[in-house]
Amino acid sequence: MFPTLLIVDDEPSIISSLKGLLSDEGFEVLTAANGYEGLKVVESESPDLVLLDIWMPGIDGIETLKEIKKTNPRLPVIMLSGHGTIETAVTATKHGAFSFIEKPISIDKVIVAINNALNFRKLEEENRYLRTRMISQNSIDGISPAIQALKQKIMLSAPADSSILITGENGTGKELVAKTIHQFSKRSDHPMITVNCAAIPDEMFESELFGHEKGAFPQAVSKNIGKFEIADKGTLYLDEIGDMSLANQAKIIQVIQEQKFTRLGGNRVHDVDVRIIASTNKNLEKAIEEGRFREDLYFRLNVIPIHVPSLRERAGDAPILMMSFLRKWAEKTGGTLKTLAADTLELLARELWPGNVRELKNLAERLAVTVSSDVISAADLIAVLSRTPSVNQAVLCPPFDTVDSLKEALALFEQLFVREKAAALGNDLDKAAKTLGISVSHLKKALAR
Repeated sequence: MFPTLLIVDDEPSIISSLKGLLSDEGFEVLTAANGYEGLKVVESESPDLVLLDIWMPGIDGIETLKEIKKTNPRLPVIMLSGHGTIETAVTATKHGAFSFIEKPISIDKVIVAINNALNFRKLEEENRYLRTRMISQNSIDGISPAIQALKQKIMLSAPADSSILITGENGTGKELVAKTIHQFSKRSDHPMITVNCAAIPDEMFESELFGHEKGAFPQAVSKNIGKFEIADKGTLYLDEIGDMSLANQAKIIQVIQEQKFTRLGGNRVHDVDVRIIASTNKNLEKAIEEGRFREDLYFRLNVIPIHVPSLRERAGDAPILMMSFLRKWAEKTGGTLKTLAADTLELLARELWPGNVRELKNLAERLAVTVSSDVISAADLIAVLSRTPSVNQAVLCPPFDTVDSLKEALALFEQLFVREKAAALGNDLDKAAKTLGISVSHLKKALAR
């Protein structure tokens, strides 16, 4: 389909000539003789671009532009004027005009401006789509009260510009929380730069964060732009801040406070505008008591504290996360989307998982690769976990705190024990029954339970 253009001008000769020339170029052309008619056409026909005269009786072009932008902020508008001044052009641009063309109109200039505006709109739409997709891919899955509280805190803190300190165990998704905050912040059009504080050698710290000038040290053969400067207008994410040395903590606190820095080997003071998000799996209050972390830096970072709950604190989220990881794995690899059987969902929901989200993701990918069936059963899950010593005991131990009698505890143990053995023997029920010393019917009843 060809783009639809709306020409709004009170001069019939301008409308007639522009309509003929633009129609010859393949555009669908609508017209309006004044601002009121133009607004009605915008509302009813939804054109792709508007050519709008500034000087018209009644509602003029600037007022028409303002009304268009109220309801259609992304609709490109090119202003036309026979009495153009720099002041008028600035006013039009301030209110959202894409460009400004003076009369008498050059059709070549008009076509170039139209193509530029349509290409810019297409690029904006692509960026919005990619951002929406990124937000979807990085969404925080879960319905537990703990995760709902986390989502609420993220949405409340994202629009603010205050520093944020994210705490939580390894593998809980602290970086995902930081990305989500950035994506919903006012800085989302600018970069989020991640710094792994634990991975930077002390001697390279200043160069990495503040940059250096050529010749600042023997290896400095060229100028280097630091992470603070790259993150200007955006977000600087300081991961594993608890592993930063005291010397480097002292170097960074003034920059965070004053938003000014000097490159290593330079004299010029650079202003920078960054939002700081830091994260740690350490107990910083204890580290302060032991003299391993600066109290002033802690209070500078901990303006908005956010705790990311472990999977143990997120009752019922493991099945949701597992299904999400399986879906993302299938999308990424083009493989078959595997689903979880009812008994697998039940097993995952029992809060037996000893690891965190990262370990659960690894498990999902392992199951997606190793299970041949499209449906992952509890036996498949137990078979994989039984070959993982670090989680075997915790996952295969029945939740005895949920039962009161010995009979119920024995039944729970039997259920998981026979599943593990059957899975280990390839779900050959005859062989499993013989190994366990029970009848096949007894084994089937146990598996059914």
